[in-house]
Amino acid sequence: MGGESTTRTAPRSGGTGRAPVGSRTGQRLSGLAVALGLVLFLGGFAWAAVVYRPYTVPTSSMAPTIKIGDRVLAQRVDGSEIRRGDVVVFEDKTWVTGSSVVKRVVAVGGDTVACCTDGKLTVNGKKIDESYLPEGSLAELTGFPTVKVPQGRLFLLGDERRGSLDSTAHLTDAARGTVARGAVKARVDAVAWPMNGMLARPDGFEVLGALSRPGPLPTMIALVIAGAVLVLGGAAYGPVAKLAGRSRARTESAGAR
Repeated sequence: MGGESTTRTAPRSGGTGRAPVGSRTGQRLSGLAVALGLVLFLGGFAWAAVVYRPYTVPTSSMAPTIKIGDRVLAQRVDGSEIRRGDVVVFEDKTWVTGSSVVKRVVAVGGDTVACCTDGKLTVNGKKIDESYLPEGSLAELTGFPTVKVPQGRLFLLGDERRGSLDSTAHLTDAARGTVARGAVKARVDAVAWPMNGMLARPDGFEVLGALSRPGPLPTMIALVIAGAVLVLGGAAYGPVAKLAGRSRARTESAGAR
């Protein structure tokens, strides 16, 4: 009729328009989480690429610490940073031409090293407990004469003394088996494949002085993991909010019947 008026109500969904998924604050926080996660994730990898170099160990001379074919991560360091007990990567043409060598430093410049006393390696007259040696193996198969390590040089042995061509195989050389600190390219920090983790600290050398501190690899791994969590969490906000919105809409629809 002429006096009648018709009142229309809009649907809860706002007509055919779609409401934004999640709150505006939630969307901003999810975007921030993704951005921060990418920075941490990529930053961790970039940091590792600068600090570490990968090497494949071709022999069993460092078993059981590092087995043949293991992939290791070695921290780029200056030779002056090397301490007793470190496993290092070095290059010395008198040992091998055109290839890197992986051995453990047992004595540094100024040390006197000899073997064996009561079956143990001695450095500066102190017997060294070499817990990294294969179980039941000897510190040295044949023993070797006392060697005074010149300043600026290192004396190195393999953990598997039975088959290691180390400093004891070069005692007749002019340098008496020692290697210049400057020949060191990196210090092995971890076995990356198989994933055996960080190398244990050689506590037996603490009687002679401070050991090297572990590298920043654990921090880098933490950054990568944290970044991945933030990226995945931030990216998941939209789908989760959308599902929550659908569930809420069904509940309201059922309540209106």
